[in-house]
Amino acid sequence: MDLAGAVSGIADWRLSHLPKSIPPEQVERMLVSCDRSVPVGERDYAILLLLARLGLRAGEVVALTLDDLDWERGEILVRGKGQRLVRLPLPTDVGAALVDYLRHARPRGSIRRVFIRMRAPLRGLAGPSAIDCVVCRALKRAGLNPSFKGAHLLRHSLATDLLRRGASLTEIGQLLRHSQPTTTQIYAKVDIAALRTLGLAWPGAAS
Repeated sequence: MDLAGAVSGIADWRLSHLPKSIPPEQVERMLVSCDRSVPVGERDYAILLLLARLGLRAGEVVALTLDDLDWERGEILVRGKGQRLVRLPLPTDVGAALVDYLRHARPRGSIRRVFIRMRAPLRGLAGPSAIDCVVCRALKRAGLNPSFKGAHLLRHSLATDLLRRGASLTEIGQLLRHSQPTTTQIYAKVDIAALRTLGLAWPGAAS
């Protein structure tokens, strides 16, 4: 008799897991690990800064074009999920890294993508997986081995650090360009110190 239908499904609660992140000092170790004396190091450093300072997704970094950089206003146009276009202020260190890359490291050509291959054939990066590889290489150089190694690691790390420094979930959601406030709520679980103030003493036990 087939009893497979009687087996209960595994519960998969929304927002049940904690965001994977690394502390700010480890993020800085990743940035310092880039050898900026060579072109690929200049490129990877600029990519990592966009992930670490602005929380861009891997696909958003790949999609950046030269026309998306507004130097006069100090802004960057981000092409997000669902074809959403959002302008973000360009931090000084990110802008400086982009200028160094564009002036000294980026191969010359007619391609409008900001980040391109360093070897022929010269074209835009293949996709988000190429950005994940940049992050993985930086983690390895820095001697770090977190359980999650994709580009989203720096996005989560930025949000977690901002929350611990006093930023509100609304502010974090605006920076990360979340379309729904509930998406940002997962970061409320990483502030353990604040959550302890909400916990009640266990009945019958010493607090």
